[in-house]
Amino acid sequence: MKNIKIASTLIAALMLTAVVGCASTQKQESTGQYVDDSVITTAVKAAILKEPSLKVSEINVETFKGAVQLSGFVRSQDNIATAMNVTRGVNGVKSVKNDMRLK
Repeated sequence: MKNIKIASTLIAALMLTAVVGCASTQKQESTGQYVDDSVITTAVKAAILKEPSLKVSEINVETFKGAVQLSGFVRSQDNIATAMNVTRGVNGVKSVKNDMRLK
């Protein structure tokens, strides 16, 4: 009976360690959030690619916990506004930060 209690305690400790190790913090994503952010980043890049007035090669997209940051150098203020609007329309985007600059 004593061995069962020890084994149960060790298994519980191992499971708790695994759960805590995969949890997110303010500065670090969990594994699931990382995957979700990768999907959002890909969807934003695809949406920008579909927009004829934008060049996907000019705009960098980074996502952290659903917050998308756009950066790079674009040709006009209209391109910045279009990229922001396209990004806001992507499913899963919680907020958009603009760090794009004019050429």
